[in-house]
Amino acid sequence: MEDEILLFGDKCSIDIKEAKELRNYLKNMKISTKENIQKCYDKFYKLYAKEYLTQRTEHFSNIMNLKYSELKFRKMKSRWGSCNSKHKITLNTELIKIDKELIDFVIVHELAHLTHMNHSKKFHLLVKRYILNAKELDKKLKTTHLLV
Repeated sequence: MEDEILLFGDKCSIDIKEAKELRNYLKNMKISTKENIQKCYDKFYKLYAKEYLTQRTEHFSNIMNLKYSELKFRKMKSRWGSCNSKHKITLNTELIKIDKELIDFVIVHELAHLTHMNHSKKFHLLVKRYILNAKELDKKLKTTHLLV
């Protein structure tokens, strides 16, 4: 665990340039315990997720012409994302570990809830307008489990 990261579905060495912040977190850790190491990883994934997921959410928000009130990030055990009636979208920081295609599907899915707060036929048609293989990705996402 301590020498690899999972980014976009690929295992990578923490020596890659994208993991510079993680290396800094680990280097500056006062006491090296399993819990503190995990906190460094979680902090890194949250930082990386905020940057990447914000950019992708803005991209799809613009092309779908749907505006959210707030975008939040947190590590969740049972959801990839959520959208509430106040138009606040929360994305799981663990998304950064899965394929980019699946990430885009989750983002479009949550943005579609700004128009349809359910999983009606109209909701699915809206998602499919922007993610052509939405049905296939939904199935793939349901079988994607992360070690949280």
